[in-house]
Parts: sequence; structure tokens; C-alpha cells
Amino acid sequence: MNDLEQAILLRQEGKMQEAIELLQEQALQEPDNAQVWYQLAWAHDSLGLEREAVPHYEKALSLALSGEDRAGAILGLGSTYRTLGQYAQAKVWFEKGLSEFPENREFEVFLAMVLYNLGEHAEAMKRLLVQLVDTSRDKGITDYSRAIRFYADQLDRVWE
Repeated sequence: MNDLEQAILLRQEGKMQEAIELLQEQALQEPDNAQVWYQLAWAHDSLGLEREAVPHYEKALSLALSGEDRAGAILGLGSTYRTLGQYAQAKVWFEKGLSEFPENREFEVFLAMVLYNLGEHAEAMKRLLVQLVDTSRDKGITDYSRAIRFYADQLDRVWE
């Protein structure tokens, strides 16, 4: 088992500080290893150290991080920015995630949260309603899916 695998195992076992120490050593030895920076960000985030996680997410994303890990890092960075109240930056990252990974519905949901934070309530609600209709197996939701989808972007309209 190499150091990166060991650090991931430590993180999964909840031994975040040990994982961080191992990953920091590895980052010094392999500064261009995107996985090391991503895992370092993840471990900091897991400890509630959001501000410390940001530069690690950014470093990982500036390197050759790809696939599911890239999607996870984009979501992690956007979510971290949102929790820090940096809503404009969060929105940029969630939109980037949607652009790169349009099939990943979690970006729509997290984008809806940041749109709410930005006061864009109608757009946030629309996105959540569409996700609800697209993913629910609940009979009541599926029975009314056409109506819910129709009203999703007309929440403020009054019919007379």
C-alpha cells in the first residue's frame, strides 16, 4: 500500500489528522499529484476546516484531476465556498460542474442552494422542482409530474 492509499484509508477510518499529516508530506514530495491535493482538501473539509480546504481543492483542479474525482473536487470547492458565504464563487463552480458533468444531478441541487443564498428564489425553486420530478418514484409526484414541471418556472404567475 502506497502513502496515498494509506492516507485515503486513514481518512475513511475517520483519522483525519493522521491523513492530513501523511498527505502534507506527500504533497511536498509530489507537488504535481492532483490526487494528493484532492485528498488533502477532502480531509480538511471533513474536519470542518473549510478555509484550509479551498487552496487544496484549487490546486487539485489546476492539475490533471479527471473523471469522478474532478466532479467531486468541483462540488467540494463549490460547496465549501457556499458554506463560507462566498456565493458568487460557489455559483461559478457549480455552473462549471454542470457544464462538465451535465448528468450529475447533485450540481443542480447545490446550485439551487447557492441561488437561494443569492436571493434567486424562483430559479432555485425551479431547479429543485425539476430534480424532484425527474428523480422521484413517489406515486403522487409522478401522477402530477406534468403539472409540477409546467409550474416550475411560473411560480409567480397568477392566472385570471
